[in-house]
Amino acid sequence: MGKVPAKISVISVCIAMALASCGTKNMTDNLPKDISERPADENSKKYDEVQLEKAKAVVESEIAKEKCSNPDDWKIAPMGAKACGGPKFYIAYPKVSEEQILPLIEGYNKKEAEFNTKYGITSDCSVIAEPKGIKCKNGKAELIFEGQ
Repeated sequence: MGKVPAKISVISVCIAMALASCGTKNMTDNLPKDISERPADENSKKYDEVQLEKAKAVVESEIAKEKCSNPDDWKIAPMGAKACGGPKFYIAYPKVSEEQILPLIEGYNKKEAEFNTKYGITSDCSVIAEPKGIKCKNGKAELIFEGQ
């Protein structure tokens, strides 16, 4: 007789667990199947850094559409925004695409200035030397700095 109550209690526990699990939802149903499906946290510094890199890549890809064969067909623009003011670097772009490229460069510069303010970014405040000209090398525009 001592074994009967043990069998009943095991069966009772199994039935109780089965009934309890029927009402619970699978916890993994709401999770993304892949990390790439995870929603982006649009308020994070990492997210904003990625957006800056994407904006820079768009500028660079627009510039890359043109081959450099004559440096007179190219112009120089400041790019980026140091926290103390001034550009981070300079970039050469084709005059023929100026109407498309300049707004992209200006947009990137504005985004980086906003990023610096939002996250309290500091910089070394050094002044970046302006290029003295442009040369074409292997179909790409290269900036010329003093002493080159």
